[in-house]
Parts: sequence; C-alpha cells; structure tokens
Amino acid sequence: MTLIYAHRGANTEAAENTRSAFDKALAYPIDGIETDIQLTRDEVAVLWHDRDLKKLGLPGKRIDDYDYAELAALDFAAHFPGAAPEGPLRLDDFLTGFRARCRLLLEIKNRRWETVARHQMKVRQTLALAGAADERVLVSSFDPDSLVYAHRIAPDFPLVLNMEPEHSVNDARRALDAWPFLYGLCVEISTLDADMMVLLRGRGKYSAVYTCDTDAEIERALQLGVDVLISDVPGKALQMRDA
Repeated sequence: MTLIYAHRGANTEAAENTRSAFDKALAYPIDGIETDIQLTRDEVAVLWHDRDLKKLGLPGKRIDDYDYAELAALDFAAHFPGAAPEGPLRLDDFLTGFRARCRLLLEIKNRRWETVARHQMKVRQTLALAGAADERVLVSSFDPDSLVYAHRIAPDFPLVLNMEPEHSVNDARRALDAWPFLYGLCVEISTLDADMMVLLRGRGKYSAVYTCDTDAEIERALQLGVDVLISDVPGKALQMRDA
C-alpha cells in the first residue's frame, strides 16, 4: 500500500516545518512526515526548507548566517496568516516529539555555497540523531556526495536520492548504477511513469514521489503503486488512497 507523507507537515494549515504543522498533519491518519534539515552558523541542525529567510522578512539572509540563539528570537511562523509565534524547530526536538508517532523522511539541504566540511557535519549530525538504521526513518538529499559520505559512515542506513524535475528514467538508471547502495529514489511527479516504476521495482528499490497535490497527480502516483506519496494536501491524498 502507498504510504502518505505530509510535505513539511500540514503546510496549508500552519507554517511549514513548525511543530504546529506537524501536529496538524498528524490529526489525519497519515503514515509519515517529510521535513528539511539545515545547519545554523554554530552548527545546530534545524528544520527549514528555503535557501534564504525572505519569509521571515530577511531577504538575502540564510539560516547559516545566524547562531541558533539568534534564530530562536525570530518568529518562524510570521508569514502564515493568523499563526501564533513559533521559533525554529531543532532536529533533535523534532525526532524526540515525532519519530514515535509516524514514519519520517529527513531531507538534508546541503547548499553549494557551504564548505564540504559543513556538508559532512550536517550528515553526521542527522545520522547521529536518527540513531540506529530503521526503515521508519529515511534520509534523503539532492546531493549524491552527501549520500556517499552518509553511506561511508553508516552503511546500513536507508538513504534516498532526490531527483530533479528534469531528470529522466535514464538519469535514474545512471544514479542506481553509480550508487547501488541507495535504498531508493524520490522523483518529481512530472517524471513519474511506468518506465520509472519498472526500473525501481526491477532493482528492488524504494519509490517515493513529490509533490502530489492535484487529483490527477495523486491518482497517477497511486495507480503506479509508489511506496511513498508526498503531498501538501495529505488529507486529500489519504481520502483518495482509501477510496
């Protein structure tokens, strides 16, 4: 059965990647949550998706421009109408609060402007906090080098490579040839088709798809039988799956 994951929580009902968004997502009988990990200047892993802090009224500034204590003084829900103030959610607090409640997909956001040392620090922190390998907690990244490093230090941990929208089934095949340790691929919905699923099933790999929001997108993912469907509207996706 296809598992339904809330994309950054119930992000149409609360500010994404906040405790409120995750709690609201779990008001539905979802199977899992997808979230994004970045590193503050003083190397604290926090949940934030965007490249900058424009949503917080700080265009041109990034998570790694600030220490955690400075970010904790900001309202990370300010951009969501009517939301109560919330600070940044630390990865350790997120894992403590939610890993027992559902499955998790932790996406490591490693940026081109960061040093390799910081990339590797982020990987090490994520794996250390996630603990022993467990199929209920997957780690993903768009950066294959980060996953190669993760596999080197935690060879049993399930790692998923995120594919860009322009990546075809041939790109997916080359990725699986180059990095056979991958647990699976997470592909963009526009590239999901029968050929992609044949490839993944033939290699015995996990299949995840982002971000399925329209009826047509959700129906296609369900019909093709993906393992994980990531959605901004998890309630709708659940309703369609269970129907």
